[in-house]
Amino acid sequence: MRGAVLHSTNAPLTVEDLDLAPPDPGQVAVRIAASGVCHTDYSYQTGAMGGALPVVLGHEGAAVVETVGPGVTAVAPGDHVILSWTPYCGRCFYCSRGFPALCDARAATLASTPPALGTLRLASGGQPVTQMATLGTFAQRAVVAEASCIKLAPDVPLEEACLIGCAVMTGTGAAINTARVTPGSSAVVFGCGGIGLNVVQGCRLAGAATIIAVDVLDPKLALACDFGATHILNPTREDVAAAVLDLSGGRGVDYAFEAIGNVRTMEQAVASTHRAGTTVLVGSAARGAAMTLPYAGFFSERTVKGCVYGSSRPHLDIPRLVELYRKGRLKVAELVTQTYSLEAINEAMGALARGDGARGVIVF
Repeated sequence: MRGAVLHSTNAPLTVEDLDLAPPDPGQVAVRIAASGVCHTDYSYQTGAMGGALPVVLGHEGAAVVETVGPGVTAVAPGDHVILSWTPYCGRCFYCSRGFPALCDARAATLASTPPALGTLRLASGGQPVTQMATLGTFAQRAVVAEASCIKLAPDVPLEEACLIGCAVMTGTGAAINTARVTPGSSAVVFGCGGIGLNVVQGCRLAGAATIIAVDVLDPKLALACDFGATHILNPTREDVAAAVLDLSGGRGVDYAFEAIGNVRTMEQAVASTHRAGTTVLVGSAARGAAMTLPYAGFFSERTVKGCVYGSSRPHLDIPRLVELYRKGRLKVAELVTQTYSLEAINEAMGALARGDGARGVIVF
């Protein structure tokens, strides 16, 4: 099989031949049909996230099941699946309390070599290769945990469905699950890439009356309008802080979302809420990054929350999003601004780094 491998930080990916071991008990071998190109992949490439090398990047995929290991019952060969990058055990401290995205086994898997949920399945020249986020979707095939496979109706286009596995789940979940946006409320979203656009439409689905989108790129602001933004602000031309106050009756918004991963905009997001407002940090900042917040804001009962994978329960939430998509209530196809072959992976990563469009998709 062929896969795009990152051998060193800030280096281009190389598309090369790889060996894939058969699935162990509880594992599934899949043929990747499509993979979104996410900013988290770029953060791994630049070293901002850390992580083992060499690695096949990619964590936003849709696939067709080829074979299953012993004990697998959730899927069978031929099934179409969305891949979740948070396989969870269902039994640990966090799973038992309704937080599967924080699963102890998942956290250990992302941090260890070999992964806690199974040995490494990829190799190059006899040397082991890591799969990013237990998936590694920038490759023709993968062996993944059964818990990562969420069955999909065969009539759903896989090149669109792949985006539900990360961008759509993370963004809409941040609004609906993490913030619990209420009908008639007000919100501001900093950053209108793939995640931010889905925060916007998550706020729309939740019934927010005022949804302010903030970005330095006008094409992304135009997309934000299509996804449900009621107002758009470009910091290169206007005072965002003043405009947000003006649009929220001089108090600040009910909810603020930071979908960039920049500590300065995180601070700005917190400052844009009113005294009882909630800020959700969705973007991934570099490890070790720190922001400074005045204590007085918390004395007035502001809330700041982190967000992992939209606070999702993937096997419950992803099928619900698929149904909304099939009924025309959730925009997914509109996120795809460019498709690429695997051989053009570095072109796709370059477009991502420049901020071109919402989402590039690798189609196999």
